[in-house]
This record gives sequence, C-alpha cells and structure tokens, in this order.
Amino acid sequence: MKKSFALRVDAEVYEAIEKWAADEFRSTNGQIEWILSDALKRAKRTPRRTSAGDNDEIMKSNKKPKS
Repeated sequence: MKKSFALRVDAEVYEAIEKWAADEFRSTNGQIEWILSDALKRAKRTPRRTSAGDNDEIMKSNKKPKS
C-alpha cells in the first residue's frame, strides 16, 4: 500500500528531478520513489515487503506435516 504525503523541495531540486525523470522515461513521482528506494537499498535499510503472496508462503512453511 502506498501512502500519500506532501513533500516540500527546493524548486531547482524539483526541476533537476523532473529532468532526470524525463531522461529515464519515468514520472516525477516515480523518479522520487526510485531515488528513495535506491537510497534505502544502499543504506541497507530496505523494509521487508509483506504481500499476500509472501504471507501465503509463510503460512505454507509454518504448517505441520501430515502424519
């Protein structure tokens, strides 16, 4: 689930991100998300994702074997 929030950024920084996004064929919002995700990966702070598929796999691995 994505969370919306307001982000204040210097106009020149925004313009640089906007140009970078266009060069990468992304939206400005998508570029900001990519920048944040990349920074989290580099800092080894990437949150563990939990999706319905992940939860299904966890549930399967936690089931007791049939006797």
